[in-house]
Amino acid sequence: MAETGQRKSPKEEQVRLHAIVHGIVQGVNFRYYTRLRAEALGLSGWVANRSDGTVEVVAEGPRSAVETLLDFLQKGPPAARVDYVETYWERPTGEFRGFRIRYEVD
Repeated sequence: MAETGQRKSPKEEQVRLHAIVHGIVQGVNFRYYTRLRAEALGLSGWVANRSDGTVEVVAEGPRSAVETLLDFLQKGPPAARVDYVETYWERPTGEFRGFRIRYEVD
C-alpha cells in the first residue's frame, strides 16, 4: 500500500470559554446567532442574557472551533454593537450536550 504522506493529526485540545459580551447585545438576536454559530462549529454549552444588559456564553469544544466562536462574539450579528468581550479560559467539564439558549438568569 502506498503512503500518502499525510499523517493523522493528534486530537485537538478541548477547551472551555466563559465570555461576557458588552455593548448593544440584547434585543438584536445575539443569542440566536450565537447558538447557530456554536452548533455549526459542533460546540456544546449555552448563551444567556444577563440582567445587566450583557450576554454570557459558555462554550466547550476543540480550541480552533471555540476560537472561531470567540471571533464571532467580538463582532456579533449585524444589529449588535460589541464594545468588548471579557474572556476566561477554563478547563472543560464535558457537562453539556448540545448548545442551547438559557432563559433563566442565575
